[in-house]
Amino acid sequence: MNEADRIEVVQGSDNIFADLDLPKADEMLLKANLAAELRRLIAERALTQARAAALLGMAQPDLSKLLRGSLRGYSVERLMGFLTAFDQDVEVTVRPHSGPGRGGRITFTPVDA
Repeated sequence: MNEADRIEVVQGSDNIFADLDLPKADEMLLKANLAAELRRLIAERALTQARAAALLGMAQPDLSKLLRGSLRGYSVERLMGFLTAFDQDVEVTVRPHSGPGRGGRITFTPVDA
């Protein structure tokens, strides 16, 4: 393998959206985590998408798009509301940022089921 064939590998962070330098990366990651948790709950209860969509008050095709990662049009608040429809408590904690750098950060920590 010559020098021109080498591929540079860079260690990413915990946020793929930030690694891709996308705007609102923390919010995008939070939405993705909330949607993943919703997907987990639907699978855990062995619900069809039609049944889950009815529980959430939405159309099945819209739920399908959401579960495939189409998060546009869904606020963090609405996604948290979907989780409460599955009998989940959602807690928001605000505290001073303790690490170096500018501004705080948003994190998602699911409780083991």
